[in-house]
Amino acid sequence: MFQLTLRAARVNRGFSLKEVASHVGKCPETIGKYENDSTAIPRGLFLELVRLYGVPEEMIFCGKESVFTGLSKPSRKKSKAS
Repeated sequence: MFQLTLRAARVNRGFSLKEVASHVGKCPETIGKYENDSTAIPRGLFLELVRLYGVPEEMIFCGKESVFTGLSKPSRKKSKAS
């Protein structure tokens, strides 16, 4: 099964940060913070977001977005010049 970041799930549903913040009663900066690093997102907020986005919770990657995107990049091996 593939996973999505919170940001990808939001964008796929066509929501802006402001719209999501309004739906869950938080400020857009808070939502953006958890999109960048969801390791410490409160469980209640996480569940509100997955319901709003219409995705199963196991489809959401919880962690630092930079780690998630780093996993999807092909590794580049440096070749030694002989």
